[in-house]
Amino acid sequence: MPTAPTKARTLRLDVNDDAALEALARVDGVTVTDAIRVAIHRYIAERRVDPEFQRRIKESIEQNRELLRRLAGT
Repeated sequence: MPTAPTKARTLRLDVNDDAALEALARVDGVTVTDAIRVAIHRYIAERRVDPEFQRRIKESIEQNRELLRRLAGT
């Protein structure tokens, strides 16, 4: 099964949060990278079902659509 493309990203954390993250990951038996990935996946999933966020996304789409129309001169 092919894997999805990945992208490296730098993450700066408060030293206390970093220590806590490392300890939690160790206790859970996962890498810090995997713990971060799980948190990101959960965050994305929560946003996808949040009605207020979805309203703001639709508003942003409309604003950007109008801006792109003006830039295209239409």
